[in-house]
Amino acid sequence: MWSRVSRAIAAGALLLLSACAQPGALPVCTAPLKPALEVSLYFGRDKPAGGQVSDAEWVSFVAESVTPRFPAGHSIVDAGGQYRDASGRIVRESSKLVVIVVFDAPAHHAKVTSIIETYVKRFGQESVLRVERPVCAGV
Repeated sequence: MWSRVSRAIAAGALLLLSACAQPGALPVCTAPLKPALEVSLYFGRDKPAGGQVSDAEWVSFVAESVTPRFPAGHSIVDAGGQYRDASGRIVRESSKLVVIVVFDAPAHHAKVTSIIETYVKRFGQESVLRVERPVCAGV
């Protein structure tokens, strides 16, 4: 038989798990951290016509498209990965991962969408992978 304490612990665990499962819900954070959203953007560097987005092209893109929209900061990581393209072919390529932490959800949506659209158009990309997840953050 479950004791009152065991039931309380189980109920608390279920409550925590259900809070995590709610899409778009920001977490409850302990000060000095605040609820935020971590946005991860995966930019493939292969160009459809051949070659890669060069380091100079990447630096220019970030300076013109990312920094003006998120001047408070972002992180960029060199990455490698694979995906299945529209034809079903597995493609492996080097990538750039841009991570942005925003406190102004959902105001960031238009800025992120603009960055993605600019990259897709400028470099002839099929898409840019976008992942968003709630976090606790502080500076």
